[in-house]
Amino acid sequence: MSLQSPFHAAASGEALPISKRRPAPFSLRLSEAERARLADEARGAPLGAYIKAKLLGGAVPVRMRRTGLAVEDRQSLAKALALLGASRLASNLNQLAHLAHVGALPVTPETEGELREGVGHVRAIRRLLLAALGLKPEGGPA
Repeated sequence: MSLQSPFHAAASGEALPISKRRPAPFSLRLSEAERARLADEARGAPLGAYIKAKLLGGAVPVRMRRTGLAVEDRQSLAKALALLGASRLASNLNQLAHLAHVGALPVTPETEGELREGVGHVRAIRRLLLAALGLKPEGGPA
């Protein structure tokens, strides 16, 4: 079956065969406290899967999210990573280290070492934040 057939059927207003229709989703409103309680009970499992297992008497899912973190934690880590990038701290440290290396900035060997150590710390923080988010650093050293 090509993609054109369902497209043309949908465009002409023809109804899809019953076997092709997905069941309508079920929506449930929860208070903030109820949702927080369920999220706490789910212990990192997807909330929808946990509620379904609890309602239908199935086994509680053991599958964790990729990082095992709540969405709020992932958002906080992402904000911290964004702030690190926006601070230009890494760029400024790198520029100072470069100027020290080429001799345009008179510094002692100890100062140059401290600058390089600072760059290393920023890279380590970035690597840790990416790992906590379950992301892989793009090519090259992070």
